[in-house]
This record gives sequence, structure tokens and C-alpha cells, in this order.
Amino acid sequence: MEPLNTPALVPEDLTGKVLIAMPGMGDPRFAGSVVFMCSHSPEGAMGLIVNKRMAEVTFAEMLEQLEIVPPGGAPDMPVCFGGPVEMRRGFVLHTSDYHSAKNESLVVDHRFAMTATVDILEDIAHRRGPLKALMALGYSGWGPGQLEAEIADNGWLTAEATPDLIFSTAIDRKWEAALQSLGVHPLMLSSEAGHA
Repeated sequence: MEPLNTPALVPEDLTGKVLIAMPGMGDPRFAGSVVFMCSHSPEGAMGLIVNKRMAEVTFAEMLEQLEIVPPGGAPDMPVCFGGPVEMRRGFVLHTSDYHSAKNESLVVDHRFAMTATVDILEDIAHRRGPLKALMALGYSGWGPGQLEAEIADNGWLTAEATPDLIFSTAIDRKWEAALQSLGVHPLMLSSEAGHA
């Protein structure tokens, strides 16, 4: 059987797609990860892990640290480990219906945007935010050609991102759901390169 991802099959632009970690992923920080790709170009790539909840902090605690007092209590929004880069920095991945008043939102495509400024947290706390969102601390980054090499080495599968997968699927089910969107059952995967 041929590898699921060969260099010829790697899409040129993975912006707005998801990466699904293969069982043989060499980096334990990414084991079992689903990464939403915020940007991808010849200069590198940036994404947010969307299926690893931060056990150390809740959204309510984050608002409290920032001295944001939500009327009626904090909304229930997951806080994810977005990746190992700049882990003290927060990113909100959200539906594209919201735009930061400071025009600081990165529009990924017609469905998704990402904002990294405090005003979105204030708007979410006051129920003026996006229709759906998740918070991430830190991000995942790759230098030029690094991600393409990892895909060619069978470290990642790529799939379409859907708002349902990103915002509505339970965090602990996203990896399996992302695989199933490709017609792949987790038990079919092998950690050996080129086998699925």
C-alpha cells in the first residue's frame, strides 16, 4: 500500500486545514494532536493544537487574571495547549463572524479567523464575541520546508477543517473524528512509515 502522504500529494497551501498526528509522531508534544493551520507559506507555518485541554487553567481563571469581570459569569470555553511556542501568549480561534475592534483578527478563510488581542476576551466575556470560539495558549510553528518534510516522513495526515470538528466535537474525540473524516479508522494506522 502506498503512503497516505507523499511529497507530490502535499497541498501547496495548508491554511485552513488540519494536521492529524500519525501514531509514529516523533515529538511527544504533538502525539495524538489535531492542529488547525492558521497560516502556511514558503516562509513557514503556524497552527494551533485544538484537542489538548490545558488542565492548569480555565477560561474563567484567565479572565480573572486579566481583570475582566463577565456579567453573569464566564462563558464555558475550552482552553487548549496550542503548541510549544510562546506558551504565555493567548490565541482565540473563532468563527469569521467576529472582527476585532482593533482590526487585529487574522482571517484564515470564510469560516475561520484568529485573534490574539485582549479585546476579543472582553467581547466574549460580555457575550459580544464570535458565535463559536476556543482559546489556545501557545502555538505550533514550523520553519521553511519543515512541515512539508514532516508530512513526507509520514508524521502527519492532512484533512479539511470544518467548524463542526473544530468547535463542536468534544476535545477528546477530535483526533478520531478528524481521521474518520478521511475514512480512516484509528486502528488501521501503523506507526511504521508508509503503512495505514
